[in-house]
Parts: sequence; structure tokens; C-alpha cells
Amino acid sequence: MDDLYLLLFFVFFVSLIVGLIKPSAFSFLKKEMTRKEVAIFFGASTIVFFILFGITTEPTTQSQQESQENKKANQQPKKEEVKQLETENQSTDKVKNVVSDTIEQTKNKMELTTNEPVNEVVKENTPVIKEIEVKTQTARDDILAILKTNASTEWGNDYEMVQYEYNNQVQSYDWVMAQTKYPEIMTKAKQEWVHDYEMVKYEYNNQAEAYDWVMAQTNYLDIMNSAKQEWGDDYEMVKYEYNNQVEAYKSL
Repeated sequence: MDDLYLLLFFVFFVSLIVGLIKPSAFSFLKKEMTRKEVAIFFGASTIVFFILFGITTEPTTQSQQESQENKKANQQPKKEEVKQLETENQSTDKVKNVVSDTIEQTKNKMELTTNEPVNEVVKENTPVIKEIEVKTQTARDDILAILKTNASTEWGNDYEMVQYEYNNQVQSYDWVMAQTKYPEIMTKAKQEWVHDYEMVKYEYNNQAEAYDWVMAQTNYLDIMNSAKQEWGDDYEMVKYEYNNQVEAYKSL
């Protein structure tokens, strides 16, 4: 409906311009059309359709805001469950790394002392590794199930958007789990956004970029220290505060 009002607005607006230039163009409406009559008729119509367009587009903006608010509200359910799954996932990864390191060390020691193959050692530990891989996959499957539920809850019967949201979240989840740099920044991003991995990725990238920028600064260290004391590990705000204070300092 708002598209129709927008179209009518442009039609009457153009007609208003044409009528003011050449009133006789609308002689089919009235034999002797004056500029005043053109201005009243087409000007009023233009204003009316502009107002109608604004009224009909308002609910769309409001619904978008409500959707964003609902998305933030949906971050809270199952928070403890997701944290537990992520903890289990991280634990199994650590155990897997320990087992792999142990096997490699044992293999190296046996080869040094006996110069014989150690395939039997690897075969004996293969079931343990497979069990860990199964647990890791199970934890991932559980989180993917949560992501699918959240997408369905957010978009309901709009299955195209459900699929779109789910695919984006899965892609972001795999990206997040692959990151090893700045673990403290990643932990904070996960705590803030829980299972919204698109926002976890977004928050992590912004904070990591701000962190690198903050660490590279060498001027006005007293201002930087003050900004760090105020905002702690929120490096985006540290950068923002530092820039504002430096700008104000230079203007004195």
C-alpha cells in the first residue's frame, strides 16, 4: 500500500509542476484551468498522498524495531544450556589434544629406543580418539539444533528466512569455534551474545580490531591509561574515549 501512495505522490507532484507551467494541459478536467486551481488541486493531493505514504510505512519500521528487540530478548533463553554445551565442546577438544600429544610423544620415544614401528600404539589409542570425536560432533549437533529452534522461533512460518538465518548462524558458529587469537575477547563476546553467533563474530572482530589499534598507540599515554581505566577491556569504547579526549586536548 505504501508503494501505491508513493507512486500517486510522484504522479500528482509532477502534474503540479506541469500544471503551473502550462495549465491548459489539464483542460480535460476543466475548460479554463487556472494556475491557482492547479496549485490547490494537485498541491493538496500531493500533500495528502505524502502523508498517507508516511503513515503506511511507519508500522514497517516499528515491526523491524520490535523484531530487533525480540531478537535481543531471545538471547536469554537456554543461556546456561548453551554455556554448558560450549564448555563440554572445549573440554573434549582439550582432551583430544592431550591424547594426540601423548600418542605422538610415546611414538617418538619408542622409535628412538627401539627403532621399530609403533603402529600398535596408535591402533590401541584409536578407539579413544574416535570416542572423543563422537562427543565433539554430538556437542556441535546439540548447538545446531538450538540454532534451528531459534531461527524457527524468530521467523515462524517464513521458511525462507528460517533457512537463511540458520545457515548464517551455522557459518558464524563454525567461524567462531575456529578462532584461537584473543581468547579473552572471544569469551566476552560469547557471554554477551550467547548463541547469536553472527553477533559474537561481529563483536569479536570489532573488539579485536580496536584492541590492535589501542596497542599500537604511543602518543598521549596518560589519556590512553585513563581511557583503559574507565572502560577496561571494552576496546571499542577505549578507542572512542581516547580519540575524543585527544581531539579535545588538541583544541585547547
